[in-house]
Amino acid sequence: MSTFQENLEKYAELAVKVGVNIQPGQTLVVRTPLNAAEYVRAVAKKAYEAGAKNVHVEWNDEELTKTKYELAPDEAFHEFPEWVAKGYEEMAENGAAFLSITGSNPDLLKDADPERVSNANKASGKAMEGFRSYIMSDKISWSIVAVPSLGWAKKVFPEDSEEKAVEKLWEAIFVATRINQADPVSAWQEHLSLLDDKMNALNEKHYHALHYTSEGTDLVIELPETHLWVSGGSVNKDGVQFVANMPTEEVFTSAKKTGVNGTVSSTKPLNYGGTLINNFSLTFKDGKVVDFKAEEGYETLKRLLDTDEGARFIGEVALVPHKSPISDTNILFYNTLFDENASNHLAIGSAYAFCIEGGKDMNKEELEQNGLNTSLTHVDFMIGSADMNIDGVYEDGKREPIFHDGNWAF
Repeated sequence: MSTFQENLEKYAELAVKVGVNIQPGQTLVVRTPLNAAEYVRAVAKKAYEAGAKNVHVEWNDEELTKTKYELAPDEAFHEFPEWVAKGYEEMAENGAAFLSITGSNPDLLKDADPERVSNANKASGKAMEGFRSYIMSDKISWSIVAVPSLGWAKKVFPEDSEEKAVEKLWEAIFVATRINQADPVSAWQEHLSLLDDKMNALNEKHYHALHYTSEGTDLVIELPETHLWVSGGSVNKDGVQFVANMPTEEVFTSAKKTGVNGTVSSTKPLNYGGTLINNFSLTFKDGKVVDFKAEEGYETLKRLLDTDEGARFIGEVALVPHKSPISDTNILFYNTLFDENASNHLAIGSAYAFCIEGGKDMNKEELEQNGLNTSLTHVDFMIGSADMNIDGVYEDGKREPIFHDGNWAF
């Protein structure tokens, strides 16, 4: 067996045993692009060996997506198959685990009408709202991993041949997910333990607010009274541990919906549905985006912020040191799964219910009453840099450093 094949097998095992942590008798649902077929076959084999009852695969194809945006009538982008949404809800209700494979070309829809992209995202967001509630409250096990596509690899490594670019991107993914270590599963358990230490320290502090300062950023984010910091490892409603993002370097919580004030600037491009939004800034007043700028992708950003009322408020607040395995590669991945784990980031849109005490059991109205934002969307964007400082602010105004020059200050 070649070294690559060995790494692919280990990567599949990691997704099954640590990512979704499949349980005997459980169904695994895999959402994947066609180019990941070899990896999906390895995942299915590992899942069945671990006792999975069934592996259900939902395929998608970039070229078909692009063709639809070029040729389909406008009304096609206002629809989403209800039977698909109901099927996902039913599988979630029956305790299935969900593995999503990312890796699309960041420029896939750069020439598409931004209004079509916005309408399609709204339609799917609305239809899949029921299923997404299982994700946002960690009721089920779910995980996201990546497999290179040719378009993605050439975007990251434009100077290399197609074959070399894909090879280099695979290697970067293996490094970021600790596949190059002797026992990746054990390496991940150790890594998650270190993230838990940061999570526990922040929960003991119980800050009232965070104050971010760096070039182009001066932002204060208040936290809900009953906020909880969460690390890369999660636990579903049945008490089974899983890891939602592979890789992950973050510790995160939710913002108080009406407690965000100031301006924040992006530090990495945001790949949103096949369109890049770059060099942008958002200005907040009482939680809401009241002004925004973007050098690239302005119309796409505008439509994203207009998805619904909640799309102009912050849902997630995530801390990631500038010095981390992904950041240290100095690779711009043009893929949020990787770039958000090389940088402090925020997410506009819906907050995770499990980031406040008792939130997993709250409905939408109760979450809002406890300070959390709800929305059809949840989009992470990167704001971290080597010069970023973050102070934790107590209710009495006393403050202390959490981050200094981009890294943990404790």
